[in-house]
Amino acid sequence: MNKRQVIIFWLVAITLGGAVCALKNMRNQTSASVTMRAPGQTLFASFPATDIAAVEIQGATGNVSIVKKDGKWTVSQRDGYPAKTAYVNEFIRTLGELKVTRALEAGPKFASHFGMDESSANPKDHGLTAIFKDAAGKELAKIALGKNIDNGAEPSSPMMGGGTVGRYVRNYADPNGFYAVNEMFPSVTVEVPRWLADDFISPEKIKAITLSQKGKDDPDWKLSRETEEAEFKLECATPVELLDTAVVSPLKTLFSYARFEDVLAPDKVTQRSDTTAKRTAKIETVEGFTYVITITPTKADATPPPTIASPDSPPPATDNYFLTVSVTAELPKERKKADGEKPEDAKTKDDAFTERLKTLTEKLAKEKALAGCTFEVSKSTVDSLLKDRAQLIAKATPPPATDPNKAAVDKFPGGSVITPPGQVTTPPIEVTTPPIEVTPATDGSNKPADGSNKPAGEPAKPVAEPAKPAPEAGKAPEGDNMESGKE
Repeated sequence: MNKRQVIIFWLVAITLGGAVCALKNMRNQTSASVTMRAPGQTLFASFPATDIAAVEIQGATGNVSIVKKDGKWTVSQRDGYPAKTAYVNEFIRTLGELKVTRALEAGPKFASHFGMDESSANPKDHGLTAIFKDAAGKELAKIALGKNIDNGAEPSSPMMGGGTVGRYVRNYADPNGFYAVNEMFPSVTVEVPRWLADDFISPEKIKAITLSQKGKDDPDWKLSRETEEAEFKLECATPVELLDTAVVSPLKTLFSYARFEDVLAPDKVTQRSDTTAKRTAKIETVEGFTYVITITPTKADATPPPTIASPDSPPPATDNYFLTVSVTAELPKERKKADGEKPEDAKTKDDAFTERLKTLTEKLAKEKALAGCTFEVSKSTVDSLLKDRAQLIAKATPPPATDPNKAAVDKFPGGSVITPPGQVTTPPIEVTTPPIEVTPATDGSNKPADGSNKPAGEPAKPVAEPAKPAPEAGKAPEGDNMESGKE
């Protein structure tokens, strides 16, 4: 082998070696870019659901922290107010079972393409980031929720996206992949009020309601009734104060389906409340519950709301009210038995009483836990209660014009007032006929035509005409010609 052949041999060897190295390098890069999870697999190989003690959700407009205390989920931004346990548990359970429908090979720099741009101020482009920690504060998992996935179909209704089939997600432990899943996580949000537990007061079988005057402790009115089937009566009502049933009837189910908008810290309540119009309501029920509720309107605020909301931005002006409540109850210890009650009937009634007492005891514990909190409620929640005394009274409908001798009836929505007929006296009608002057005819002389010596022009006394005798039966009166054509 000559020198030239040796050189050629070495050149070929070097070239082949370089090609092999390049191929190995490409294979390594390809394997590094492959996603960790494949379609059909769960997003997490093992999600530590049982170890999670805190969840923090971050977004473009704020964040919310949910922490487990004494085995119960609470919201940190609302001074540990109870969270919706169902929402938190459902979020954790869904992530543990979440399956991938499509895997997309892409690095973190492509996050903005999937609606996960953490630098964006637009909520749709920013997405949501959820961090899960244990009791010691150690991070267990971190995910991002991006844009919804549409299939191009038309929405089935204005309230629902009929073409939405899923959402893009990212597992921060997977550096090379984004995933499409068939879950949309509609309850996951950074709006703090959405995570607050819904438990609120719900008076049942209302017996009496007392409302104070605006800004005072003195009562404005009190409604009461003996049983839950009876109608309300206005205490200290005058005879003409009849209740308007259309106004009073809704008070029988007051706060039955009430919901609050938010729970506020005391300092924010002081800034926004108008204490000059504060009112206090006392509600008593047939079963022994007593609710004392303080209702304060919010101040009018002319400041325009910010363009993008944030936790530190002042809320826009509303007509909402602030509400605090304290609940007490005197529950019966045993059932009052009727005379002559049969043993089988007594057992059935005793069992029903025991079950109802258990329900009322649990209800009392839940509602007593609301003491010390200030709730923000909508105007519609308290509008039926905040009535002045005059607004409870029916307005009379004027009666139509009728015979004044008949009784007048003023009709009200809740009854009627009958006014007895008035005494009408019609004075007698007097008619005076003036005398009639008759001027006698003259013959041109100064004497009257009757031949009297009285000068002409002097009124003559009327001469009575002799009465004609009544005609005999069968004869026509004298002077009447019964035959036609005769004079």
